[in-house]
Amino acid sequence: MQTTAATSTSHVSPNFEMRILNGRPDFEFAAALQKVSPQAQARAQSTATDFEAMFLNTMFSQMTSGLKGDGPFGETKGTAVWRSMQIEQYSKAFARAGGIGIANDVYRTLIMQQVKRSA
Repeated sequence: MQTTAATSTSHVSPNFEMRILNGRPDFEFAAALQKVSPQAQARAQSTATDFEAMFLNTMFSQMTSGLKGDGPFGETKGTAVWRSMQIEQYSKAFARAGGIGIANDVYRTLIMQQVKRSA
């Protein structure tokens, strides 16, 4: 039976809760969060979310690059601009809503690097 870990401490961001690594709580990450200021955590979280949005933007752009036909993805003047803006907003919305998990791993890596650098 798998159990969930406690998710709240004063330094853990509400969007990035205690992680489970290989079926166990990631205590190394939890300890690292205690050593990093809340401002640095917020910057790392923002950077991680932006990175995931950029990845999703690239992925969605590739998915729609071959679409032809009528409607919003038709081949009219200005469609490419409209499409790129729509894809950018989709990407940001997906990343803010939790994305596909890339931001969590990037966030953990950024925090762990900050702790190692300060040690």
